Amino acid sequence: MQIISATNLARNTREILDQVANRGETVSIERNHTTIAQIMPLQRNMTATQALAGLALPMLTLMQASAWLNDCKAEFGDTVRNPWA
Repeated sequence: MQIISATNLARNTREILDQVANRGETVSIERNHTTIAQIMPLQRNMTATQALAGLALPMLTLMQASAWLNDCKAEFGDTVRNPWA
C-alpha cells in the first residue's frame, strides 16, 4: 500500500487515481503524519455465472433440478393471499 501526503494527492490526482483504477492499488493519504483517508479500487459486481464458474460441484440433472423446485414449492399454494388480513 502506497502512502502519500495530501499535498502530493492534490498535485498528482490524475496519476494517483490511474494507479488505483488500473493497478488495483490502495493509497493512504496522510496529513501531518496522520492517515486521514484511503483511496481503494471499487469492488466489481459479478454475475451469478461468474460467481459459480470456479465451483467444482456436480451440476444437477434436469430431473434433479425439477424435483428440487417442486420440493421448494410444496408448501406454497398458487393463490395470492393478503398477509395483513
